Amino acid sequence: MVRGDSVLRFEAVSLSFFGETVLDNVSFNIPAGGTRVVLGAAGSGKTVLLKLSLGLLKPDTGRIFLFGTDVTRFEESQWYGMRARVGVLFQEGGLFDSMNIEENVSYPLVNQEVHAGHAANAPEMARESLKFVGLEHTMEKFPSELSGGMRRRVGIARATVTSPDLLLYDSPTAGLDPITANRIISLIIKDRELHNTTSLIATHRAQDGHMLANFRYNPDSGTVVRTSVGEDNGTRYFVMQEGRLVFHGTEAELDASTDPYVSKFIMRQ
Repeated sequence: MVRGDSVLRFEAVSLSFFGETVLDNVSFNIPAGGTRVVLGAAGSGKTVLLKLSLGLLKPDTGRIFLFGTDVTRFEESQWYGMRARVGVLFQEGGLFDSMNIEENVSYPLVNQEVHAGHAANAPEMARESLKFVGLEHTMEKFPSELSGGMRRRVGIARATVTSPDLLLYDSPTAGLDPITANRIISLIIKDRELHNTTSLIATHRAQDGHMLANFRYNPDSGTVVRTSVGEDNGTRYFVMQEGRLVFHGTEAELDASTDPYVSKFIMRQ
């Protein structure tokens, strides 16, 4: 997609479960190449936001646009082709225990009809995707043989193997030590910079957002480096509170907020 095109747009979206509001009149727009970091307490609506974006839940009111198409009332069959353009990293990686790593990463290529033309090349594409995350040597292993951080990296390989236009990350660093967590975020930055991928990342770590907002991938060195002063890499923050989007802005605007709830998610220098 062309940078600036709308990838995901919510218009006054609300959702309730058994009479309890879980999302309350949420509106936003994410342009192509943009990164949105979703912060909020447990139960604030972060994961619900992702599920609505993928059509796993339907809103009670409001409209959702994905790649410029109104998907609000899509039937399940209409979602097949649309979901093929979205990569997802589930909590804990979401790998299939009964499949080896190659089979896990190849799964979208083999099982999504829109990618059927790639099925014959699935092993090589899986290897390339695993190479991207530094795990090409694990092709024949099973998830149980890998550490938590490695499983998360395999999850990123599977999410990116089809070169999706949009990536959804649900708590990609949860339960990881700080060094491993930073490595995961570095891979997200690397994918963003190399493929202009649009990303929506739900996280509990202020450090994740800080890295995404202040670092970029340098292909010459193969590492992530700090952005130049004044450089805008398209990262913005959402803060969710009891189903409401109570903040949307840059890191500088987040740091300047005097709202007691929003201030909880400021990265302390």
